[in-house]
Amino acid sequence: MKQDKINFFDMVYQVVMLIPEGRVSTYGAIAAYLGSKGSARMVGWAMNASHQQKDIPAHRVVNRFGMLTGKNHFQDINAMQRLLEKEGVAIEQDQVKDFERVFWDPTQHLIH
Repeated sequence: MKQDKINFFDMVYQVVMLIPEGRVSTYGAIAAYLGSKGSARMVGWAMNASHQQKDIPAHRVVNRFGMLTGKNHFQDINAMQRLLEKEGVAIEQDQVKDFERVFWDPTQHLIH
């Protein structure tokens, strides 16, 4: 079971690495792309664990409403917002503004 979890996390990281700068995706969209639509929470766990690896842009993954729900897992509580704003993503009250415009759907951009 542990091996399956590790492989799923690695698959999540591969997708997250492809999210373009200045764009965001969601836990659910990534889970659906990986063929595990009901596993949004597991994608969140993968994002929480990703902070041990510097090259995973976990700040680009938000909830289905564009909320910065993962911000508490960064080194400081404002890091996620700062990183997104540095990439040109506007944030207001912990939520991505113009979410539909900056949303990146892996099913529309990747080939299985």
